[in-house]
Amino acid sequence: MSITIESKNLNWTNNLRVLATISVIVVHVACDILYQYGHISNFTWWTGNVYDGLVRFCVPVFLMLTGALMLNKKYELNDFLRKKFSRIILPFLFWSLFYVLLTVRSEFLLESEKAFVDIFKRAFTLIIGGSSFHLWYIYMVIGIYLFIPILSKWIQNANEKEILYFLAIWIFALMINQPIFSKFRINVDLTYFTGFLGYLVLGYYLSVKSFQYDARRLKQISVLLLSFGAIITIFGTYFLSIAEDCFNEYFYGYLTFNVMLVSIGLFIFFKNSQITNPVLVRVIGFINKYSYGIYLVHILVLRFLVSSGIDYDFINPVLAIPITTLLCLFLSSFIIYAVNKLPYGQYISG
Repeated sequence: MSITIESKNLNWTNNLRVLATISVIVVHVACDILYQYGHISNFTWWTGNVYDGLVRFCVPVFLMLTGALMLNKKYELNDFLRKKFSRIILPFLFWSLFYVLLTVRSEFLLESEKAFVDIFKRAFTLIIGGSSFHLWYIYMVIGIYLFIPILSKWIQNANEKEILYFLAIWIFALMINQPIFSKFRINVDLTYFTGFLGYLVLGYYLSVKSFQYDARRLKQISVLLLSFGAIITIFGTYFLSIAEDCFNEYFYGYLTFNVMLVSIGLFIFFKNSQITNPVLVRVIGFINKYSYGIYLVHILVLRFLVSSGIDYDFINPVLAIPITTLLCLFLSSFIIYAVNKLPYGQYISG
């Protein structure tokens, strides 16, 4: 059976991207709680675990959206590198340099006797390895973007059976590489089927696949998938942390089966849902337009909020986490919007 595109209406992808953008901020607001296992109250730790455990889909969903929106197009290599690839590179380089300057400045103030050569070496090391922890995702995406012109040509000429063949081996490789299944690992090299690339193929497949169920039934299935995956993430993390008497982030992994289930469930749910409230539609459109820039700058904003005393525990964490998240989202959006309005700002705003 061949795959047919269900609809050209892709507004749902905007809605899902905005949710993933907000979820990334939630992850970074709540994550500090988790590493304090045993040193903070059980209630506070559980609050962080629930918030963080519910939004681990953020990175897989970003990648699935990339697959859904980019693998269905034909690319000339030069045109792709000039337009699509440069679109992520220029803002990434600008904000990377910004984070480098902040880091080097802080370190120089602590050790003012550092020579200029040492500062330059430190700055170069930060650029190569990542000037801020959240930029690991951009380094990973750059590698994936380089492969998209090749992957798109294959997937557009593949039938459903061939795509499912790839996904089946990818899921098998994903499972067998988990420590819990290490004793079942076979000496067959499945490197080419592992990693984040599978999420692009999965996103493309789910975006064009026409299922035989109606929207209501698909929503019910998707809720079951994301609920089951989230429960495994949250409670699995709790029980592993108890067993090791420290925070164990195994079930938080983006390449775990439980996070994949949540991502699939959420993807299907949004594909079969509509948002019609005009105010909400405008807000979503604004955040969606600047989502890449928001991702790049939000850690800078979080640092400012934390230094101002606004973080996960400035009030009850149940309220503090969403309030801090919304403040960070608002300030990040404003910064990127303002940068975008500057001359040539669109090239660095993201």
